[in-house]
This record gives sequence, structure tokens and C-alpha cells, in this order.
Amino acid sequence: MARRMTKAQREWRPGMPKKRRSTKVLFASTVLFLEAFVVFFATLAVFGLRRDEISPVLILTTGLLLSVVLVLTCAVLTKKWGIALGWVLQLVLIAGGFLEPVMFVVGLAFALTWLYGIRQGIRVDRENVERDRLQAEWEKANPEEQGL
Repeated sequence: MARRMTKAQREWRPGMPKKRRSTKVLFASTVLFLEAFVVFFATLAVFGLRRDEISPVLILTTGLLLSVVLVLTCAVLTKKWGIALGWVLQLVLIAGGFLEPVMFVVGLAFALTWLYGIRQGIRVDRENVERDRLQAEWEKANPEEQGL
């Protein structure tokens, strides 16, 4: 069975430089993925502590759904609204403190990590664009050096 090729695979030609991946997206994905694990275990904690007060089905469904949404959000971080969705999820995680007070601290810590990752990722991405531009200028000015 033939496998469908992606657009990048169809457009690739020998000697083409590989497109650099976004550091901002990498950092943001890492934070969201780690949050999915935290939400899963926080769901189990709330289930164990509050199942007499809140429907166990509601606790488990909401927690597992939130974990899945956190992971799936990693796929849309390249879109403009993907980062905004990430911010909304940070607020949801902090709001989890109303069910388990420790989540106020955990949610705030992750929100700060998210902020740091986004800001530093943007900075690194800008530096990479500048580095690539300078490299391209050097290669254009020094074609004899390319054959080494």
C-alpha cells in the first residue's frame, strides 16, 4: 500500500536545507504535554478525595477530557489561535484549585513556565531567523567555500 506524502515531502529536492522547527512551539508543546499528565493525576486525586461530593463520572470525564485537549492543543500551536487556546488552558488549570487547592500553586507554576517558554521560544526563533539570514549571505558571498 502506497503511503501518502506530506506537502514538505513532495516539495523536497536534494540539497534543500531543512526547514527549522519553531522553538516556541517546541517549548509550548512540552509544557502542555506535562500538564496533561498533571491533570490526569490531579483527576485521580480529586476522584479519591471528593467522589462523595461530586459525581465520579463527572470528575473522571472532565479530567480525562481536559488531558486529551491539552495533548491535542500541541497540534494547533502553529496557528495563531493555538497559543491563545494554550493560555485559556492555563487559566483552566489554575481554576482547578477550586476542586483541589494545591492546583492553584501547580497551575500558577505551569502558567509561569508557559509564559517563560513562549517568550524565550520567540526570542530563540528570532535569533535563528537572523542566523539563517547571515548564513545565506555568507554562502552567497563565498561560493568557493561551499564545496568543502
